[in-house]
Amino acid sequence: MESNDFFVIKALEDGVNVIGLTRGTDTRFHHSEKLDENEVMIAQFTEHTSAVKVRGKAVIQTSHGEMYND
Repeated sequence: MESNDFFVIKALEDGVNVIGLTRGTDTRFHHSEKLDENEVMIAQFTEHTSAVKVRGKAVIQTSHGEMYND
């Protein structure tokens, strides 16, 4: 299931990890990115990605609102 909705992750510190998790009966890590302070990643969910885990200080913007990960 693909979505046309994008979400934005802006790192507020060096070393913010963004980890994509797979769909299906076995949820596993399948992709990882490391962002430095002020780097921005624009992403969306795909047929392979069902969830995203963000580790580190970041701002996450979605069509549902903005949240801060401290």
